Amino acid sequence: MKLLTFAIPCYNSEAYMENCIKSLLPGGDDVEILVINDGSKDSTPEIADAYEKRYPGIVRAIHQENGGHGEAVNAGIRNAAGLYFKVVDSDDWVDQDAYMKILDKLRELSGGDTTLDMFIANYVYEKVGAKHKKVMRYTALPKDQLITWDDCKFHKGQYILMHSVIYRTKLLRECGLELPKHTFYVDNIYVYKPLPSVRTMYYMDVDFYRYYIGRDDQSVNEKVMISRIDQQIRVNKIMLEAFDIWKIQNKKLRRYMISYLEIVTVISTVMLIRSGTEENLQKKRELWKYIKETDTRLFHRLRSGIMGNTMNLPGKGGRKISVAAYKLSQKVVGFN
Repeated sequence: MKLLTFAIPCYNSEAYMENCIKSLLPGGDDVEILVINDGSKDSTPEIADAYEKRYPGIVRAIHQENGGHGEAVNAGIRNAAGLYFKVVDSDDWVDQDAYMKILDKLRELSGGDTTLDMFIANYVYEKVGAKHKKVMRYTALPKDQLITWDDCKFHKGQYILMHSVIYRTKLLRECGLELPKHTFYVDNIYVYKPLPSVRTMYYMDVDFYRYYIGRDDQSVNEKVMISRIDQQIRVNKIMLEAFDIWKIQNKKLRRYMISYLEIVTVISTVMLIRSGTEENLQKKRELWKYIKETDTRLFHRLRSGIMGNTMNLPGKGGRKISVAAYKLSQKVVGFN
């Protein structure tokens, strides 16, 4: 068995996928690199095949009809031979020193008496034109030790994202994770759905994942997000429906999951507001109505939060305040 499987979802990624693959190759025989060609129309499939031929036993090319980012991740989980699993988007890469430290620690922990469910490391926003690279650290977590939810002290603005997490592969399969096809923003489902199955965690304070921001067509570009708002709402609803949140026994985990739902709902709401159309303002009202009808208690919890309260102030003045609150959340969360 491999120690760690990387899944690289690729759609028309010929311009940057090699940089991503090359950053993962130093893991050698301990790792498996699944290059998932999601129905690309450029030379992505040929590049994937060439790396498989050059690095047999390490790189595998998987070709499928276009199903979107989520279906590419699903294919990675289905085909993974590694004990642990990580998604790396094709325009991102990893830091070499941090990579070696993480492999050493995973190797050590995999031989221990306690099963590790989730490994967390920092990620860095590699934003084009930015002088200072924003590093997302997890100060809420004790460093360099096996921990449980009871050891965590998450506060607003600290969220485990796909960039920061490595999951145990079997856990992803056993929790029934299946991401929707042809839908953006499924990263949130990927992180959220397995959380109640996580018993043990380990946080290493190293700047591992380099998250590139700068392409005009990137999914986190605000204009692109507004144009795909129905997909964001779909992800929001899938997360709301995933669990009866009040049956989550661990209070710290439950509080964290509610906070996660809050920030995702804030993002949905503010994008609907920022679009400025009456159609999308109606969708905003419908989303909050849906939350109320699905779980009244959760609705009041989300509305009573600072961000939820601000997102629902009436009139144009209220919407201006909502946008200002969103700008603040951008700085706190590092979003967009």
